[in-house]
Amino acid sequence: MKKYLQKLFEDATKLLPYLGEIELLFDTPKIETHGDLSSNAALLLSKKLKKNPRELAAEILSNLEIDKNIVSKTEIAGPGFINFYFTPSFISEIIKDINERGDDFGKSKKYFGKRANVEFVSANPTGPLTVGHGRGAVTGDTVANMLEWIGYTVDREYYFNDAGRQMRVLGDSVRIRYLNLLGKQIDFPEDYYQGEYIVE
Repeated sequence: MKKYLQKLFEDATKLLPYLGEIELLFDTPKIETHGDLSSNAALLLSKKLKKNPRELAAEILSNLEIDKNIVSKTEIAGPGFINFYFTPSFISEIIKDINERGDDFGKSKKYFGKRANVEFVSANPTGPLTVGHGRGAVTGDTVANMLEWIGYTVDREYYFNDAGRQMRVLGDSVRIRYLNLLGKQIDFPEDYYQGEYIVE
């Protein structure tokens, strides 16, 4: 529905060049009886053009080549909103398209051929997992899914982070705590891992 209105307004810029000076947005009215979609284009342009927004809305409407098989009714509401009511047959075609495309509905190939690398989680293995690590996993995977949805080939990268000094210190921390539990008193370095999880 928004694509249809976007095209209508873009075509009208040939007659009304000022329509090209704003970002066209179409919103769902808060009150259902005010139509399916609404435009505030006249309100946005009224100050710039020094025209009454309702008169401007009427001028815009008169220059839109509306297909009555798609839009059953239009109205100017309030200070200058343009409300659009779509025909039931047009809406049912959209629903039919949604059902036919199933899980693929909404997918786009806009960025087909592009690659993205999403690095996420990388939970520190030297301490207990937290809710934050879980949240990072869900967020990272969701971002990757959304990128795939619009055509990207996505590489998901998870750093195991299980090498280097911190892992040696973790191993030594566990070794010293183990020896402590066996009764051997060994001084525990301050920069070693101190958590109860080490003893456990």
